[in-house]
Amino acid sequence: MTGVPAPPHPPSSVPARPGRVSAGVCHGTLGELYQGPLRHGAGERDIAIVSFPVELHSWVYFTPGEDTPAGPRDAPPLGEKARAAAGLFLDRFGLVLPPGRLSAHSDLRVGVGMASSTADVVATLRCLFRVFSLPYDPAAVTAILSSIERADSVFLDEFALYLSARHRVVRRLGRSVGFHTAYVTEPGTVDTSAVTPLLLRHYRRRAEEYGRCLTDLLKGFSAADPAAVARAATDSAVLSQEVLPKRTFEALLAHRGEFGADGVFVAHTGSLAGFLFTRRPDPFVKDDVSAFFRSLGHQCSFAQGGYG
Repeated sequence: MTGVPAPPHPPSSVPARPGRVSAGVCHGTLGELYQGPLRHGAGERDIAIVSFPVELHSWVYFTPGEDTPAGPRDAPPLGEKARAAAGLFLDRFGLVLPPGRLSAHSDLRVGVGMASSTADVVATLRCLFRVFSLPYDPAAVTAILSSIERADSVFLDEFALYLSARHRVVRRLGRSVGFHTAYVTEPGTVDTSAVTPLLLRHYRRRAEEYGRCLTDLLKGFSAADPAAVARAATDSAVLSQEVLPKRTFEALLAHRGEFGADGVFVAHTGSLAGFLFTRRPDPFVKDDVSAFFRSLGHQCSFAQGGYG
């Protein structure tokens, strides 16, 4: 998909909804259950991901009016990429934003592997479809995303095997798998574009292992077997540790059985690492996991991921 916007045309008279606040919401991710090589087309290898959706979100609001209050606690304006998305949306559909204010709120931390910027963009576009009472157009969303950045598949409400640079869904994986998670965010950020050559070299060296990992992951999704998916996600995280290591990863891997975790996941080009549980951990397990993460120097967070 090239993401080339539709030819420009004169501003439309499509009306915004008068006097009503409009909102767009998009979930983020806890990194990926898989990130590795995938051949496509004539055999060229590219980076494929299976993002790990999480019940944490970005919101974008449009409040109409000439003198519009900022909203709760002086809600911040849109970030740079979300503003770019709004401009591309208006150009694509030939629209002019009426008087009012776009503002944002997010649960997602920036630069750690939670797809915060992609979620902001998608939330912005969903909000604007509402503002102008237009039918939601997924093709327009992916076209606009492809003009802005490499992206996660947060615009889908299911798991997917996705070529992030090409904005191409290779295979939809459904909504039958879900996890409870306990995770930490390590210091620092990763520039995905800067490390792409490093990743591709690593993928060439480990192509056979990544191929087995992806096959096992897809079988787990096909069987709606979260334990199998967790095992494959752990294998993907182990491979990632060879090229973009997490400081806490070896300790998590060594102690997962102690806490009854079914696997370990990471943000492959971020700073998240954590445990996957196919069943909700009881309060005593949460106590023990929290103490373990604190012993490593980190605050524990809990969240539900996936859909099952």
